[in-house]
Amino acid sequence: GCFILVLQVPLSHEIMTEVVHTSYPKSKIKILLLENIHPAAVETFKRENFQVECIAGALTEQQLIEKIHDVHIVGIRSKSRITAPVIAVAKRLLAIGCFCIGTDQVDLVAAEQAGIPVFNSPFSNSRSVAELMIGEIISLARRLPDKIQEMHRGEWNKSAKGCSEIRTKTLGIIGYGHIGTQLSVLAESMGMHVLFYDVVRMMPIGNAKAAPDMNTLLQTADFVTLHVPDTDSTRGMIGADQIGMMKKGAFLLNASRGKVVDIAALASALRSGHLGGASVDVYPTEPEENTKAWESVLQGCPNTILTPHIGGSTEEAQGAIGKEVSEVLIDLINTGKTKGSVNFPEIELHYTHDTHRILNIHHNRPGVMRDVNFILSEFNVTSEILGTKKHIGYLIADVDSTASGEIKERIAALPSSIRTRILY
Repeated sequence: GCFILVLQVPLSHEIMTEVVHTSYPKSKIKILLLENIHPAAVETFKRENFQVECIAGALTEQQLIEKIHDVHIVGIRSKSRITAPVIAVAKRLLAIGCFCIGTDQVDLVAAEQAGIPVFNSPFSNSRSVAELMIGEIISLARRLPDKIQEMHRGEWNKSAKGCSEIRTKTLGIIGYGHIGTQLSVLAESMGMHVLFYDVVRMMPIGNAKAAPDMNTLLQTADFVTLHVPDTDSTRGMIGADQIGMMKKGAFLLNASRGKVVDIAALASALRSGHLGGASVDVYPTEPEENTKAWESVLQGCPNTILTPHIGGSTEEAQGAIGKEVSEVLIDLINTGKTKGSVNFPEIELHYTHDTHRILNIHHNRPGVMRDVNFILSEFNVTSEILGTKKHIGYLIADVDSTASGEIKERIAALPSSIRTRILY
């Protein structure tokens, strides 16, 4: 007879595990998240094996300058300010993530010129802000701010005077974007008539109607809500003259940016009785951290709701924002994709197998692509895409993996190049 000997030899860990080599070790990529950014973002970054540091509050400019020199991604909300001096020392910074709607806390021009794209979350908290507006519209119509204060002082004052339903009333929405349209739908479902004004021609939702101009809206609406960005044209857009145009007893609600409304003029209109009430969630200057010493001229005004910039502060909104912004930042790191950036050419290129990817940010001036393509013409290029903004151009090219190092070095050496990196 014969024996058959079967040997079962386990494969070594090294043989069984595929080793993935990347152009830069993911474990060395540093993510700095400020201002209690939602854990959803932290979890998303950690799944990529990035280093993640979380800081509960905002940092001052000097603190950021000291902290950011070796950071690849910084995530902020509305309190931290990424200024030109901060950007100047952020030599490794690949992108800035604003985990909110606004981006006015970032020097977008300085970031663009340094080759740093900035991303935000343009719509993830829209529902939360719209719901808050509906709640505050009802509260103001029923004079709840005054009633609540009276009860806390021990005053029982049951009266219908000055109180009304919101049904059949006209809501005027200034800024008919993501939040404005959400609010429009909710308000109309409660029986309100909706009038809106935007500097961009927008399609009305439902039965909403576009006002021919802002003054017409102010003169017509019973409630006016503001949902505009912070720009040169919106700062101070609601001052004493505009408030004076509003109907006597009308209500003003601001959930956009603090410099949009002249709050001294608003306080005067509330105390004189011209306006029936107001809701303010944003202010010209806001504390960098929570405090018990905040002051405003609006404090003590009749039928006035003051909230500490919490329009988008719900668990649902912050979770969605954390996931959305972290994912676009990961796309940038892994593929160079810049779709959704507010200050950068928005381009993406699907990966080609067995290639290395060159990402080149350069000054947007004549002759740059001639010089770049002269270099690329000597090699096998599978695909290529270019986008430009005012100050910069951004190139993505998938090239022969055996020549990528030489290509990167030669493109990076061009006088026009700001930043060049390689991905694989």
